[in-house]
Amino acid sequence: MTTRAAQTVTPTRPTAPHPGAGRRILAGAALAATLPYLTLKAAWVGGSHLGIPEGSILLEPGLFFRVANSVTLAMDACVILLVLVLTRPWGMRIPSWLLTLPVFVATGLLTPIVLGFPSQLLVKALGMGADERVRAASKPFLESWVFVVVYSGFIIQAIALAGLFVPYARKRWGGLWQGAAGRRLPSPTGVVAGAAAVCAGAVGAAYLYWAFGGSAGLSAQQAAVYSAETGVVSAVDAVCAFGAAAGALLLARGGPGRADLRLALAWIGSGATFSWGAWMLIAAVGPQLDQGDGATAALTLTYAGQMITGLLSAGVLIRFLRSRRSG
Repeated sequence: MTTRAAQTVTPTRPTAPHPGAGRRILAGAALAATLPYLTLKAAWVGGSHLGIPEGSILLEPGLFFRVANSVTLAMDACVILLVLVLTRPWGMRIPSWLLTLPVFVATGLLTPIVLGFPSQLLVKALGMGADERVRAASKPFLESWVFVVVYSGFIIQAIALAGLFVPYARKRWGGLWQGAAGRRLPSPTGVVAGAAAVCAGAVGAAYLYWAFGGSAGLSAQQAAVYSAETGVVSAVDAVCAFGAAAGALLLARGGPGRADLRLALAWIGSGATFSWGAWMLIAAVGPQLDQGDGATAALTLTYAGQMITGLLSAGVLIRFLRSRRSG
């Protein structure tokens, strides 16, 4: 009679990447970069007018701006929590969805700033900034130094978080996104990717039209404040929409090539298109507190199209990751 010895295999959890000097520097930079925004928001919640010029809508009394400042303060404070998750050992035990959703939204909100703000500074340096006519038509909102300080902090946050998240993701989910792209995804996924491309084409075309000075679909006030600086913002929105569509199509098609590059394109494009589309749509359908013209129907539809493009591309991305996991 033969007997078999049963062996018990205990699965090991992936451990967080070792916090070397480079990761410690990135973590410190991300944490330090939150301070300007958190300080300003805390001051505004407390009633300070720091950085707010006379005549700004932000000086209007009421509960709305206090709540809005509190919400955005909390959003930026989440960067501190993300840094801890990406650098501490217990961060590997966080459920995947609970981490990837905030990172996806953070990627989406920060990417257009990383692309757009330096481009606007370059446009200014080349002498193509807003002229006196445009400045006269623009309503005061914040002092110019506020944008420089805050957006510089956002750019540092984006670079630092990316530098922390990539090695974390490689350690935890590397098998899902490294290597060749693999086989073509099922045809329904291809249909979704095609729908994302159609939506992105419409959204991107609209933004490119406005980027180069087109005024159809804009209110008279919006058309009056056009400059090369505002054109840069529209151009970045178009690029993000096209990136989301391209990433979705490449993931759905499969075939040779690096999966991580396709995944990155879909992740960044869909995150930026969805997050900013949602942000602007909320602002468009909300109360127009400054009694301005508000968003036109064309702009509102474009914001909705951005959201749809981002959601469709994200759906393809999720399907791709699930196919890799099952494989």
